[in-house]
Amino acid sequence: MSPSLSRAVGIGLAVVADQLLGDPRRHHPVAWFGSWASRVEKPLYADDRSNGAAYVAAAVAPVAVLGIVLERATRRHATAHAAATALTTWAVLGARSLAREGELMADRLEDSDLDGARSRLGNLCGRDPSSLDGPELARAAVESMAENTADAAVASLFWGAVAGIPGMVVHRCLNTLDAMVGHRNERYRRFGTAAARLDDAADWLPARITGAMACLLAPLVGGRAGDAWRIMHRDARDHPSPNGGWCEAAWAGALGVQLGGRNVYFSRVEERGLLGDGPRPTARELRRASRLVTAVTVASASAIVLCCTPACASVNAWRSRRSSACTGTSARKDRGRR
Repeated sequence: MSPSLSRAVGIGLAVVADQLLGDPRRHHPVAWFGSWASRVEKPLYADDRSNGAAYVAAAVAPVAVLGIVLERATRRHATAHAAATALTTWAVLGARSLAREGELMADRLEDSDLDGARSRLGNLCGRDPSSLDGPELARAAVESMAENTADAAVASLFWGAVAGIPGMVVHRCLNTLDAMVGHRNERYRRFGTAAARLDDAADWLPARITGAMACLLAPLVGGRAGDAWRIMHRDARDHPSPNGGWCEAAWAGALGVQLGGRNVYFSRVEERGLLGDGPRPTARELRRASRLVTAVTVASASAIVLCCTPACASVNAWRSRRSSACTGTSARKDRGRR
C-alpha cells in the first residue's frame, strides 16, 4: 500500500470515528497546544507585528517537527501510517461536535430557554449573548457553524490530503492561534497580525471548497443548489473575512435565510453586510444547518478518498511499467554482452 493510499484510509477512518465519537472529551490535543501557546506568548508579547510573527514560529515549530517525525517514521509501514493519520485527523477534526452544538442550541430555542441558549453560544463564537433574542442567537450559531465547517473540518481534511500529518497539525495550530490572538482589539491588533493572515492563507481554498460543497448539497437540507450558488457568489464579498463570507453566504442560500448584520462582541461592535434573501433563522434552520455541516464534511472526505485511490493506482502502474522497462533494458544489455 502506498503512503497516499494509507493516508486516504486513515482520513476515512477518522471521519467515521469523529461521527461516532465526536471530539476527545478529556486531554484534547488542541487544548494542549492552546496551553503551550499561552506559555509561549508571555515572554514574547509586545505590541509589535514582528514579535507576533516570532510568537507564531515559536509556538508552531515544535508541533510541526513532531508531525514531520511521525509522518516519516510511519510512511513505509502502511498499517502504522494509516493508524497515525487516523488518530491525527480525529484529533484535529471538529465536525461532529460542531453539529452537536447546533442541535443543542436548537433544543434550547425550541424550549424558549433563552438563558440556556445564551450560555451555550460561547461554545460556538465569541459574541456577547446577553442582549440576543432567539433569531439572533440562531443566526450567530448558523454563521459560526458555517465558518467553522471550513476551519475545523474541510481545511483539516484538505491539508491532510496535500501534506499529510504535518499539514494537518500545522493548519490546526494556525487556526487555534488565530482564535487566541487574531483579534482586532487593542492588545492583539498588531501582535496577532501574523497568526490571522497565515490562518486566512491556509483557509483560502478550503473555504471556497466548503462553500461550493454546501451549494451542491443544499437539496439534502431542503434548499436549491442553484439558489445557494447564486447567493454565495453575490454576497460572499460583503463579509469582512476573505474566507468566512463564502461559507456563510452558501449556508444562507442553502437554508433560505438571511445572515449578517450587527454583531456585538465584548470589546467592539461590528456592522456586516447582509447575506441571503430570507428571514432570520429559527431552531428549525439550526437543525438543517447542523445536517449541512455533517454532509459537507462527509462529502469532502469521500472526495479525498476517491481522488487518492485512483492517483495511487496510477502511480503504482507507472512504477510497474518503469520497472518492467528497466528489466527489459537490462536483459537486452546482458544478451548483448554474451
